[in-house]
Amino acid sequence: MTEVYEHIACFGGVYSNYLALEVAIHDARRRGAQALFFLGDLGAFGPHPDRSAELLRAANVIALQGNYDHSIGHSLDDCQCGYTDPRDNHFAQISYDYTLANTSAEHRDWMRTLPEQYRLQLGPLSTLLCHGSPRQVNEFLWESTCSTHFLDHLAAEHQASLLLATHTGIKWQRQTSENRWFVNVGVLGRPENDGQTHVWYTDLRYSSQTGLAIEFIPVEYDHQRLAQEMDAEGLPPEFSETIQSGWWTTCLEVLPSKERRRGRY
Repeated sequence: MTEVYEHIACFGGVYSNYLALEVAIHDARRRGAQALFFLGDLGAFGPHPDRSAELLRAANVIALQGNYDHSIGHSLDDCQCGYTDPRDNHFAQISYDYTLANTSAEHRDWMRTLPEQYRLQLGPLSTLLCHGSPRQVNEFLWESTCSTHFLDHLAAEHQASLLLATHTGIKWQRQTSENRWFVNVGVLGRPENDGQTHVWYTDLRYSSQTGLAIEFIPVEYDHQRLAQEMDAEGLPPEFSETIQSGWWTTCLEVLPSKERRRGRY
């Protein structure tokens, strides 16, 4: 039987930012979310990947399998992130090799069991949760390149009134027709390439009086501590620079021109 909720919280890629994850779990519970959902990509970028897995599991967060979790769970050669640029892939490989080497066998076993998609009811809305898109786990759905018609067709094709995804690292939402919505829930793992150090998760509520309410929630956490731990673990200085400055320094080539122009580099 499909679960029915009136209030949920969704976390996108954690990227081993266990400090932000801990704050987000506490905040979502404080706001009264009936259930918490993680849409995939637990590791990458940050330090100590097992800490994030432990937090998710202890808090009974319902977890989906992102491309990263599939790769780590099966000990593949790379993250299946979907990058094509050599520089993007260079830094992605460093991050992946570190995460694989520092993820316990217990957590790799758990990652293999995670579903790629999850269905629920948010009020009357048939809701589909996935990582990249319902048709491909590592598909990038960008605000500037996805037409409303395409998003509406994608939701209809997969029998969803509300489609929730992540993967791009940048939150956004759009009502695609009278009764359909697409929401990129953002990520907890790194800031949004906007010069701000906070990260984001998404709070979703439905009431018969007001309908669907989508709220992007900023998460302030000890980003200086995270950057110090990244440096201590020997991760590239470009990674900790992003955490401290709020500007992406790696994995930039995948950005469409409109999204890239918002950044520093």
